Amino acid sequence: AQLVESGGGLAQAGSSMRLSCTVSGLRVSVYALGWFRQAPGKERELVATINWNGGTTIYGDSVKGRFTISRDNAKNTVALQMNGLKPEDTAIYYCAATDETGLARQRADEFIFWGRGTQVTVSS
Repeated sequence: AQLVESGGGLAQAGSSMRLSCTVSGLRVSVYALGWFRQAPGKERELVATINWNGGTTIYGDSVKGRFTISRDNAKNTVALQMNGLKPEDTAIYYCAATDETGLARQRADEFIFWGRGTQVTVSS
C-alpha cells in the first residue's frame, strides 16, 4: 500500500489550506482513513478520521469546527480542509489507513498504513 500526501506548505494565521492523500494498493472503499499530525517534541495526535463510506467522522478537540475531513472512494483520495489556521497547527501531517473493518478509529496504533507526511507551517 502507498499513501501520498500533498498540499502542505506555509500559511498565515487565519487562512485556509487543503491537504489531499492519494491511496494505492488497497481496496480504499473498505478502509477507514485518517489524518494525524506531529509537532516537534510532541506525540502524534489525531486530527480527523472518517469511516469507509464517509458516514462517520471524528475530530480531535483542537480542530473541531475548523477542519473537515472528506473522502472520494472513486478517486481513492481523502482530503483535509483546514480553515482558520493557527500557529499551533504547525506540524507534519500524516495520512493513514486502518483495517478492513472500515470503522473510524482514533488511536494512531490502530492505523496500519501511513504516508510519509507533509509539512504545514502556520505563521502568526
